This record gives sequence, C-alpha cells and structure tokens, in this order.
Amino acid sequence: QVQLVESGGGLVQAGGSLRLSCAASMSIFSIRNMGWYRQAPGKQRELVAGIGSGGVTNYADSAKGRFTISRDNAKDLLYLQMNSLKPEDTARYYCNAYIRGLPYWGQGTQVTVSS
Repeated sequence: QVQLVESGGGLVQAGGSLRLSCAASMSIFSIRNMGWYRQAPGKQRELVAGIGSGGVTNYADSAKGRFTISRDNAKDLLYLQMNSLKPEDTARYYCNAYIRGLPYWGQGTQVTVSS
C-alpha cells in the first residue's frame, strides 16, 4: 500500500503560478500511471493531467498549455506546475496512482485562485 501526500497549494491571484508536489511512500519507478485530479465544490472529481512511467503525458483540455505534469522517479515525487491560473481552477487537487489495478489517493491540497 502506498501513501501519497500532496503539498504546494494555496491562495494565488489570477494569472499566478503554483507548483504542486506529491510525495509517495514507496518507489514510484514501477508505477505505470500517476496523475493529478481536482474536485471543486458541487462538482465531480476530474482528471487534470496524467503521466506514464515512460513520461508520456495527457492533459484535460482546460489544462493544456498552462499546466505541466512531471515525475521524479529518483525522489518518488510527482509534480504539477500550474501557470496562468484562473478562478475556475479553484478546487482541491489530488494525487493519484494506480498500483496493480487499484487507485490510491492523497488527502488533497487546496488551490484557490482569486480574481
């Protein structure tokens, strides 16, 4: 079982940037798929960005061109660099990893973007 701990959220003005980090309690070298999801109040959790073990990435349309997902397998860290933030990016952001077909989640980190 893996524990995921997110950090880096906060309050930022529109147009600003944040970098989220997710620390894993185990080596992520062999974790095929990891990602960042977000959930705003009253809305379903949605995928923001995903990354495979080989570095292949995918993004939600809302994140393309503004967000960058990356992973550091040596440090067991997953990142989400978020630029040009908008008020509609306000949500709780969750780190996700699929291990042996099962999803694992962190507790989330709150991102609030003011207009």
